[in-house]
Amino acid sequence: FETAELGRKISKSEYNKNSLILRTELLEIQQKLRKADFPAIVVFGGVDAAGKNETINLLNAWMDPRWIVTRAYGPPSDEEQERPEFWRYWRDLPPSGQIGLFLSAWYSRPVLQRVHGEIGDAEFDKKLDRIHTFEKELADDGAFIIKFWMHLNRAAQKKRFKALEKDPLTNWRVTKGDWENLRRYDEFMAAAERAITRTSTGDAPWQIVEGYDPKYCGLTVAVAIRDALRKHLEEAAVRSKLAAEIKLRETETAPSGDALDDDEQHEATSLKISTGITILSQLDMDQTLPKKEYRRELAKYQAQVHELQRHAVRKGFSVIGVFEGWDAGGKGGAVRRITEALDARDYRVLPFAAPMDEERQHHYLWRFWRHISRAGRVTIFDRSWYGRVLVERVEGFATEAEWRRAYAEINDFEEQLVSHGVLLCKFWLHITPDEQLRRFEERENVAYKRWKLTEEDWRNREKWDLYEEAVNDMVERTSTAYAPWTLVEGNDKRFARIKILSTMCERLREAL
Repeated sequence: FETAELGRKISKSEYNKNSLILRTELLEIQQKLRKADFPAIVVFGGVDAAGKNETINLLNAWMDPRWIVTRAYGPPSDEEQERPEFWRYWRDLPPSGQIGLFLSAWYSRPVLQRVHGEIGDAEFDKKLDRIHTFEKELADDGAFIIKFWMHLNRAAQKKRFKALEKDPLTNWRVTKGDWENLRRYDEFMAAAERAITRTSTGDAPWQIVEGYDPKYCGLTVAVAIRDALRKHLEEAAVRSKLAAEIKLRETETAPSGDALDDDEQHEATSLKISTGITILSQLDMDQTLPKKEYRRELAKYQAQVHELQRHAVRKGFSVIGVFEGWDAGGKGGAVRRITEALDARDYRVLPFAAPMDEERQHHYLWRFWRHISRAGRVTIFDRSWYGRVLVERVEGFATEAEWRRAYAEINDFEEQLVSHGVLLCKFWLHITPDEQLRRFEERENVAYKRWKLTEEDWRNREKWDLYEEAVNDMVERTSTAYAPWTLVEGNDKRFARIKILSTMCERLREAL
């Protein structure tokens, strides 16, 4: 931090001259950002009284605050403690086209824990790696990220504290905790240096800013944001233009079936339909359960689910159920057999379809993160984050790079849930093509079921092999020890419902 302890300052006249130019340029860049398909995330860390608050206020004054999300964090509230640590940060992320200013965010707590001896170096590094993964996921999705460490040496910080305490309008800003942190100044610097070194990347760089002179500090941050955001906008425009050109060329040059000779067409057709053995093809789809036995088993397992969930509520233990499967696979009926056994105050069923406009303005995981429930609740996702590697993959809504990296992003997301104490139960409801056709035709012929069948269902059916390949890859890459998939043979609805209920009971019993 030696380069940020040189006593840099600028004159009032120079500040006034530059601030007029900078303010105009920042507003122009902010207007360009509003049309972009990515957000800007600005993180402020640093020593107490180094100018973080003043700089954030300055940016809000110089730019249009309607398109700025400003968030400052203290110790997590009771509501926040009942969810994974990064829940509150995902919740507060700005949408595309807006700027997020984050103070005392995801770096503050690990640094404080390390300084006060609550965690050792190994755990500290683990938390920094979590931060690095979080920022990488956002950057991979296109987000602009820049981080500022506002620095003062020990003497300058002490002087700033005394000046703030002397002024009756600002003495409230200096607490006993601030003086205690000053006494641990060397430990803070060591932890900060480790954090900056491990998490400063090309996509999320740190800039160390000297906080000795507020005018110098404010201008330095504003210039850095202007230059870096301008460059990011230019690079994003180039990438977008290039992607459009590639897509156009692929459309123009893609051969039609008529353009292939008989041998080529036969080979292409053979390759397409010869999907080989998949994990789904190994399921015994002839399993059934007689109605009398089903009723007996249903009553037994629903009673067990009810009792186990009451126990989970008392222990503050959360359950998340993820239901994926073929259209008409029986997800809705299976979910109802679970909720019938629960207290309506303790669960939520969240059906997900194509993302809404607001959801499209965020990272694809954002709409799921914000629905993570408090402790003791059951949350059932009817369709989920796995749409990224299923429908978005097959239909081309996600690029190959996007859906391929989604496996690791999903595993990381689920690992955070489970590490926090959430029981994650994932079910794939499988039926055969013939059974799906039978159910589609039944829906067409039964008035109160007709609304369930859409043209999209028929279109998806035509891509059965592509979806089966995607499901096979999904299970292979996301069925982990902490969040395994349960594959449910669903041709017989009674058998499927009992398998799901019994699996939930078993998983709950193990977890409790």
